[in-house]
Amino acid sequence: MKIKPLGDRVLVKRTEKAEEIRGGIIIPDTAKEKPQEAEVVAVGDGKLDDKGKRIAMNVKKGDRVLIGKYSGQDIKVNDVEHTILREDEILAIVE
Repeated sequence: MKIKPLGDRVLVKRTEKAEEIRGGIIIPDTAKEKPQEAEVVAVGDGKLDDKGKRIAMNVKKGDRVLIGKYSGQDIKVNDVEHTILREDEILAIVE
């Protein structure tokens, strides 16, 4: 299944960090925080301004970005967790 975000929306896949075990304590998945780094999977065409002109997107497919912990809407695509959010919810591009 292919997904093409509309307008200024971006489809990202959160990147998982390697699990750290400190002092023999294993944290269950339900207690773990969502990662804030993600990879851009697909982008929309950009939103329209008041005159109907399309505003270009600042991110592109393959960019690594920082997003808020609770930003966007979580969805499943081919049994893989993704997040769809507006471009203005992206905090930064990781270079």
